[in-house]
Amino acid sequence: MKKLAVIGTGYVGLVSGTCFAEIGNEVTCCDIDEQKINNLKNGIIPIFEPGLEELVTKNVEQGKLSFTNDVAGAMKKADIIYIAVGTPMAENGDANLKYVDAVAKTIGENLNSYKVVVNKSTVPIGTGKRVFNIIKDSSGGKQEFDVVSNPEFLREGSAIADTMNMERAVIGATSEKAAFLIEELHQPFGTTIIKSDLESAEMIKYASNAFLATKISFINDIANICEKVGADVTKVAEGMGLDSRIGSKFLKAGIGYGGSCFPKDTSALLHIAHSVGYNFKLIEAVIETNNYQKHRVTEKIQDIFGDLKGRTFAILGLAFKPNTDDMRDAPSLEIIPDLVRQGAEIKAFEPIAKQEAFKHFGDTVNYVDDIYETLDGAEACIILTDIPEVFDLDLEKAKNKLGNPIIIDGRNCFSLEQMKELEYIYHSIGRPTVL
Repeated sequence: MKKLAVIGTGYVGLVSGTCFAEIGNEVTCCDIDEQKINNLKNGIIPIFEPGLEELVTKNVEQGKLSFTNDVAGAMKKADIIYIAVGTPMAENGDANLKYVDAVAKTIGENLNSYKVVVNKSTVPIGTGKRVFNIIKDSSGGKQEFDVVSNPEFLREGSAIADTMNMERAVIGATSEKAAFLIEELHQPFGTTIIKSDLESAEMIKYASNAFLATKISFINDIANICEKVGADVTKVAEGMGLDSRIGSKFLKAGIGYGGSCFPKDTSALLHIAHSVGYNFKLIEAVIETNNYQKHRVTEKIQDIFGDLKGRTFAILGLAFKPNTDDMRDAPSLEIIPDLVRQGAEIKAFEPIAKQEAFKHFGDTVNYVDDIYETLDGAEACIILTDIPEVFDLDLEKAKNKLGNPIIIDGRNCFSLEQMKELEYIYHSIGRPTVL
């Protein structure tokens, strides 16, 4: 058993800390936000993630997981300190490291014995050495320590499973001793260990996310061409995905990626490339395609209706993906304001992220708790997130509720044959229109 202090109780810190406790470690999750810590002590989880609340409760009751505002005290007691604070995108596209720097300084000021300090936050290449130097300077060099880069590869909505069954653990360390300690920490997960230098570990995270974002933007560009030539992108993706060199994952056409990782990490990688004088044209195109793709739904609506003033549309799903309340870079954040500016009225059904959505849209959107009530009288149904409730729709009932039998589907949730049989007017992404 190891004693861990996890600094930051956001998505990465809370999930990782809880899972480290689950495999038998003593974990203290720390945050300077007193209200957040008080809520966690009372069992109130600040994020929605399936299974997280139950796992937190279980490990708190077993005495393996605790929460505190006493960051310095937790650091002093820990063998391993995880930095899991936010690295939001700065105005220039780079990651903002002010929170990482502040934690590193606090670690140095409270360094009372040998510690392994682990960067779990997604950080630009060179941050490991930056953290090392800050700790060294603020500690006065009185204690030995090591720095490790151990990036996370969590998917929102399945983060617990992704941690407990992780495909690989990347460990970039300043010493063999530190690498061994973090490898030993991960042994209960039974995962493949990749050991490297700090910079390579930091690059693995960015390169992985950028490659997945590239696959998404590539298939979306293919989808846009498919619409013009009469091809079906779902068949194209199926044919491509059967090639073992390509694989089928992340080849689902839609209205682009969002969330906390891909938009921020592609921008940060582009900034890193520019900072060393490299023109990364491929990632520039990936970002450009993704930004354009969000407007494909609006274009389709305008093509169908022309003037949108006074028209009511039912929107299903507001978060960037199902099973999360994360609204960061969700396509809805651009599509809904665009429709509202054109005079449209919006009714929306969102099962999880309604409170987060209200922070962005306020009362410009009418939030409805029943999916069929959302559809009632609307001139068209617009699907922005492939939430489970969409797949469970009684399409005959939905058709009777709608003012027109029109669905604009940004996630390709239904088959063309099914929509044709039900006599819908169905517009999807990268597939022939059903009229």
